Formats: sequence, C-alpha cells, structure tokens
Amino acid sequence: MSDNLLSRFLRYVRIDTQSDETSKTFPSTPGQLVLLEMLKQELTELGAADVQMTRPGYVMASISANTRKARVPTVAFLAHVDTAPDCSGKNVKPIVHRKYDGRVVKFPDKPGLTLDPATSPELRTAIGKDIVTASGTTLLGSDDKSGVAVIMTLVERLLRETKRKHGLIRVCFTPDEEIGRGVDKLDLRMLGADVAYTLDGGPPGEICWETFSGDAAEVIVDGITTHTMEAKAKGMVNAAYLAGKLLAALPRERCAPETTDGRDGFIHPIHVEGRTERSVVKFLLRDFELNGLADKGKILRGLCRGLQASEPRARVRCKLRKQYRNMAYWLRKDMRPVELAREAFVAAGLKPYDHVIRGGTDGSRLTELGLPTPNLFCGEHNAHGPLEWVAVQDMESAVSACAQLAELWERKS
Repeated sequence: MSDNLLSRFLRYVRIDTQSDETSKTFPSTPGQLVLLEMLKQELTELGAADVQMTRPGYVMASISANTRKARVPTVAFLAHVDTAPDCSGKNVKPIVHRKYDGRVVKFPDKPGLTLDPATSPELRTAIGKDIVTASGTTLLGSDDKSGVAVIMTLVERLLRETKRKHGLIRVCFTPDEEIGRGVDKLDLRMLGADVAYTLDGGPPGEICWETFSGDAAEVIVDGITTHTMEAKAKGMVNAAYLAGKLLAALPRERCAPETTDGRDGFIHPIHVEGRTERSVVKFLLRDFELNGLADKGKILRGLCRGLQASEPRARVRCKLRKQYRNMAYWLRKDMRPVELAREAFVAAGLKPYDHVIRGGTDGSRLTELGLPTPNLFCGEHNAHGPLEWVAVQDMESAVSACAQLAELWERKS
C-alpha cells in the first residue's frame, strides 16, 4: 500500500492548487480543476461507482455497499484539494527522507532553513519512518493532499478487500477550503450521506469534533486626498494613516493568534490595502463560544467608532460576515460519529485522542447544515509553511483507521 499511497501523494503535491481569496471564480484557481480532473480519472480507473465532477467543481464517487443489511448509514469521506494562500504552492519539489534518523532536516533550496526536533518535537515520533518535506521555498501541501491521498487509497483498499463488509461509501473532494468557500456550492442531497468525516488533521489518533466559530470583518476607511503640496491647507485626510491607527489600537497582547492559545480566541488582521483616499483592512474573528465571538465583533466595532470620532472628516465602516460555527454545538447532541471513530482507531492499533481545532474545517459548515462531520487525522504537521511535513506511515494508519470505520458503521447498524 505504501508505494501507491506515496506515489499518489507526490503526484498531487506537484500540482499548484493554491486558492485565491481575491478571485471571483469557483474554484478560485485553475490548478484546483487540474487536480480534480485527475482525481475523477483515477477514481474511474480504480473502479469506483457514480464518479462525477459537478459543474461547481466537486468530485464525488461511490463504493457500493456489499452488505445484506438494509439500513446501514451512508458514510462520506471528504478532503480538500486547495492549499493555503499563506505560502507559495508553485513548483513544489517534494523530498522523501527514508527512515528518518531524528537529525535536523535541511532544505536544498533555502540554506539556513531547518526542520529541527528541538522546535518541532513531533518529529521524534517519526524516527524510522519515511517523511516527506518540500525543498524550502514552498509549502508541501500535506494540508490537505495527505487527506486526498488517504481517501484515494481507501477507495482502492475497500474495492479490493471485498470481505470487509460496509454500507454505501461516498467520497468527495472539495475546492477552496482554505479561503472558507469549500462547501458553499456543495449539494448535500447529491452527496447523499448520513454521516461524514473530513481527513484534514494531524498526528495518528487525532479526532477533532470541536472547532472555533468564525466571522470575517472588513473595515473600509475613506479619506480625503489632495496634492501633497497643499495637503494642510486643503484638509487631506490620509486613510492609510487611519488604518494604521486602527491596527495599533488592537488589543494584541491578549487577543491575537500569536499571543493566545488553548481556548482563547482572537482578532487577526490578515490583509491591509492602503491608499490616501481609501484603505481596507480585513480581519478574522475567532472564538470557541458565540458570546466570545460576539465580544470580538463589539471590540472591533468600538475601535472603528473611536477612529471615526477622532477624525470626523473620514468615513469608517465595519462589515461583519458569518463564516462558520463550532461543530461541537451539534455533535454534542449525537456523539455516535465520534464514538465510532474512537472505536475504529483502537481496532486499527491506535490510541485515539480528542483535539480542539483553533480553526475551522469544511466539517464545521457541514455539521451546521445537518451533516455531522468530525475531522480525522491524516498526518499533517506544520501546515501552511515551508516546514510542513508528513510521515508516509501515518497516512497509512489513516487508511487503516478509515477502513475500520467503514466496517464499524455496518457492524453497529
């Protein structure tokens, strides 16, 4: 299995599928369609049923049930094909480090950059395993092409191991998860699942069923532009300067991602576009509790009111937009998807543990829409940057765990 799994993963990460928040298309970038078309073709070649690529840009397929039981829930496995805009995904050159020996990993395309067990202690769990990194100037794309490779290998295994009883299995590959649009156009009736799992997590055994709730904010500051030689006389109001004042006023020491951890939320400026006439600042607002999320919106709006009061000639607008909600609000009502995942992990020889996600997944939206969708491990580490890595054996463990999970849903029905 490892050769097929690794070859798939290496093939997928070489395709530039970085999503683009500024794009008006869906998917946001053409490279995602290239990979989606490849997956459609590979699913057909594997012998999956109902293979299709929907017009919006989702690839779906089925593994037909092989049980005589009439009422087995349909289980879906999902992964996203895009990579994060945070770091380049162009010309990814994956490097396989066979039987990793625990030493510092160096990168050929960026001297001085190192992957060190002292600062990435999870590397110590990979000693003796085959790990994959990029070459130093790009991300790897394990988030979430590890999940894609795991699901494709799961399809191959379930189609081959016909003695393993399971109900109808659906697989789905989504675009634009990294920019919050992953399931915007997904037809849940077409997916046809009763329960789902995203494969978009970290080390072996990890189960995520609690996420941030998230909103997006955009602050638009309109100033007054004049020629600089008469700016004082004509009353220039510099919107870029006012945007800087807003950023400086943020409670960074207690409310930024780089100064918080655990269950603390944050206000995170992610994009600044500034001119004298108009400046725009985009934010992510995150908290595990809705009250905390609302408080962060109030903080930002309050800062905007203060900025407006400090310069009445300017125009300051703050727009909030809902993104996703903590899936735990719904999963707590029925923990069976989580409980069966734990049981499947044990059957696969793993020690399951719960991990709270300081972020969101496609499953956050799907769960809110009525399809319970916890997130499972697929081996990701150091996502969204050049130090990203994955162990091939950890991806293999994810395949085995998902195969056990498919079997458990049949057995417990």
